Amino acid sequence: MPKVNRKFPNMNLIVPPDDPPLVQPPPTSNLKRSTKIRINGTTIEIDPENTKPVKQLGHGAYGFVELIEHEPSGIQLAVKRICASKVSDQDRLFRDMDVLVKSQGCPHIVEFYGAIYWENNLCLFMEILDASLDKFYKLAYKLISNNNNNDGQQNDHTNAIPEPVLGRTAYSVVSALHYLHQMRVIHRDIKPSNILINRHGQIKLCDFGISGYLVDSVAKTFEAGCKAYMAPERLVPNQKGYDIRSDVWSLGLTLFEIATGKFPYPTNDLFKQIKSVYEDDPPKLPQGRYSQQFHHLIAKCLEKDHQQRPNYLQLLEFDFLKTYQNSDISDFAKYVLDSELVNETQTPPPPPAAVAVAPVIESNCLATSPPSSSSSSSSSTTIEMDNSITTMSNNNCNNNNNS
Repeated sequence: MPKVNRKFPNMNLIVPPDDPPLVQPPPTSNLKRSTKIRINGTTIEIDPENTKPVKQLGHGAYGFVELIEHEPSGIQLAVKRICASKVSDQDRLFRDMDVLVKSQGCPHIVEFYGAIYWENNLCLFMEILDASLDKFYKLAYKLISNNNNNDGQQNDHTNAIPEPVLGRTAYSVVSALHYLHQMRVIHRDIKPSNILINRHGQIKLCDFGISGYLVDSVAKTFEAGCKAYMAPERLVPNQKGYDIRSDVWSLGLTLFEIATGKFPYPTNDLFKQIKSVYEDDPPKLPQGRYSQQFHHLIAKCLEKDHQQRPNYLQLLEFDFLKTYQNSDISDFAKYVLDSELVNETQTPPPPPAAVAVAPVIESNCLATSPPSSSSSSSSSTTIEMDNSITTMSNNNCNNNNNS
């Protein structure tokens, strides 16, 4: 059972084990052609000969992700295939493994099952989530637009993503980042395509291939991550380092983009984008569409002076996160994700009447209750440490991961 942080008893913070061991990168030759994993009480042996592809979920510079089915059991899971010929790519994968092995006490971080080495490829097995937030918010805007057009209204994207969804997203990501920080890890690549959602309304952080380890709370590798979401202090040359508050900036941009339906900086010219981030005032939400609580959160996350930004514990005390941390967003998640299944010639279904804000007891990095069997897509997972490594999405700045 995870330990509870007694320094903040009112928050019931779950902390990682003391001094979690560093997982040493094993050579790929130590990985077998098959592996056993346990999902929802069922142990299965994964082998290239007993699985079949169902569909591709995403692709990028480091490989591609697809949905596969374990034919003997009918169980479906995601697999990412990556060519293991480059040492740099192997380093990325082993960093992913190190972070994820340590993070299994936090259900806001994607679960992993194991890996095999086959035909010069690393095949990484993981739980299935339905979409990245990049894909999710674009589906939501398209759905709202279609509904407005069918009603004879103007195309208005106001409130396409309800605030409970934004609040639950903020809470889940901050909880995951705080858990990582307790292990002296900084993510460094927060963006919509690295946050995943499922039909149960669960939101999980993924892709730790370029995460870094903090020394005296400071990271010093400046080239890691997608520049579009980098904080101003990471874009300035000759800096001594940066801390976790650079990820707070990236979270602010991510929430801004999801809420408004557009990235707030120029997207067709990287130089202009960097210049705007460094020289211009931070972006502000349009007035009249959002609560003052959400305005306050975005404004604080997007403080250009990193010393003025809140850390994770401070963010968890924000009214916006406390209001929506237990919101049940499953109806809205299903409504948006199931819209893909509706034929374009049909009238889209009406949106749910409201997104519930009633408390939902669910295990997370800041609570001690066990996960609900009805709301968890992959509970009771046993990790086989002899050959388990994982990742969840690619690190392209292009948000093309639809897993």
